[in-house]
Amino acid sequence: MATHRLKIQEQYADAVLNGTKTFEIRKNDRGYKVGDEIVFDVVTNEGYAVGEAARHPLNGEVYRIDYILDGFEGLAQKYVALAISKEGE
Repeated sequence: MATHRLKIQEQYADAVLNGTKTFEIRKNDRGYKVGDEIVFDVVTNEGYAVGEAARHPLNGEVYRIDYILDGFEGLAQKYVALAISKEGE
């Protein structure tokens, strides 16, 4: 099992935190595997970790990859959809 630190924009962080966004679409340049953990680092919608984004409650929270959709025609080449859930729930 590996742990991946991933940046996430503020506009998506609240939805992950409250459980309405249970997936991530990512380029599979890390060799994601079911059971791996994701730790989020919230950044502004412009990509900077400043101000409120740096204090967002999702920062440092651990999520688990439960399922990986790979090779789906609707995803760009080398991209995957990761089904995620809060670790321990």
